Amino acid sequence: MAVPHADRGPVKGRRSETGRRRFLLPSLMFTALTVSVVSTLGAPMVPTVAREQHVSLSAAQWMLTATLLAGAVAGPVLGRLGDGPRRRGAIQGALASVLAGSVLAAAAPGFAWLLVGRVLQGVGMGLLPLAISVAREHLPADRMRSGIASLSVTTSVGAGIGYPLTGVIAQHLDYRAGFWFAALLSGLALVVVGWVVPVGSSNPRRPLDVTGAALLCSGLALILLALSQGMAWGPASAATLGCLGGGTVVLVVWAVQALRTPSPLVDIRLVRNRAVLAANATALLTGIGMFGVLSLVNLYTQVPSGSGYGFDLSLTATGLVLLPISLGSLTANRAASALVSRFGPYKVLPVGSLVVTADLLMLALWRDHVAVLALGTFLLGAGVGAAYAVMPLLIVRHVPPSETASATSFNQVLRTVGGSVGSAAVSAVLLAHTPAGGNVPEGSAYTTALLVTAGAAFLGFVVAVVLPPGRRSAAAAVEPVVTRRPARQARTAEVTSGIVRRDPRR
Repeated sequence: MAVPHADRGPVKGRRSETGRRRFLLPSLMFTALTVSVVSTLGAPMVPTVAREQHVSLSAAQWMLTATLLAGAVAGPVLGRLGDGPRRRGAIQGALASVLAGSVLAAAAPGFAWLLVGRVLQGVGMGLLPLAISVAREHLPADRMRSGIASLSVTTSVGAGIGYPLTGVIAQHLDYRAGFWFAALLSGLALVVVGWVVPVGSSNPRRPLDVTGAALLCSGLALILLALSQGMAWGPASAATLGCLGGGTVVLVVWAVQALRTPSPLVDIRLVRNRAVLAANATALLTGIGMFGVLSLVNLYTQVPSGSGYGFDLSLTATGLVLLPISLGSLTANRAASALVSRFGPYKVLPVGSLVVTADLLMLALWRDHVAVLALGTFLLGAGVGAAYAVMPLLIVRHVPPSETASATSFNQVLRTVGGSVGSAAVSAVLLAHTPAGGNVPEGSAYTTALLVTAGAAFLGFVVAVVLPPGRRSAAAAVEPVVTRRPARQARTAEVTSGIVRRDPRR
């Protein structure tokens, strides 16, 4: 007997919903990868922009600083908006900002408008925690862990893809072509998100902590400004020390405010959990090693011939040397998923930091061949990929669903701060080893810089070994957080695919 026409509508709707859910993880990965690639568009194009916009190299460097500052400011705010029913709107708003910024940067009549475009692009750097929050709530339990791990490595995978892509654009095309390409990618991601990502969230709506947002964003912006511009201003200049001191004071005030407000922007009580603290501290220290290698390899390969070291490679060739980062990250993601299933995330986290440490030591002692540098970037991707794949899993295990995006966005901010510290440390070492009146540092400068960043990565290994809790305390770590919540939020936190356990006392 034929099925009545009226009965086919709901069936068709369910099939459409099933189809969208099937594409949820690939769509989230495409969105996160898009933002990661767009964020790397600045570095290799700095000399090209300086030449075509008739500004100095130090002024053109603000293409990177502006994006970094915007990402640090937008991350915590987007993280809180992503922990409630406004999640899809927050994702779409951030992607719309990236799209508008890409178009503005591509069509900018002057350097000032180009910087505004880069600021708008930087807002997208806060999207990864929102994608992880969507994955936690809507992916099936058997795919959630691997899905979150895959999303977390898009940062390093995107860097590996973005550098060679940007190198080709900077060397063979007008720099505006790179921003038009970013507009195309972000436009596609905006369409995909509107079709695939579910509307709203099961988490209750919470007020945005405007005071906390202003304090945290201001403090982070001041510190990142000092780290990124400290060498240009002078490490001991009033501007550098003022930004560092002012940023530190503002962050202390923010921490006090966050402990006293009922709905803070970031619940820093969760940071006291040893597993969450290990993930955050390792993110900071591993970020130093990652961006240290990226900066050093990028510079070392392009050193002019006749300097006694380096390879005098083109931008395109340098990008190809950095491409193995993506391959290493993808390989590590698969390996980390298998190792987590067998040994648990607490034992896998230090492995990533140890690989990064060994890689930095290898490059400090042996970098006479391009193949060695390519191997070094592959190992960097493997170590960072393993660590980044595990960090959000530790956070998700120990925070309630209503704090997923906020807690992971704070972790993302610490990765950014670590990268800024790494870049500043590398710049300081290279400058200290550059002869007066010269433009090329001594070869020993790279050895020193690599050893310094290796020390930071090794400290991350120590933290990852020492801080995580034992098995019994890990199982109950989130209970104090849940029991402090109102009843409605506590019931919501219990329904999380087995991640947050029901308190047996209730």
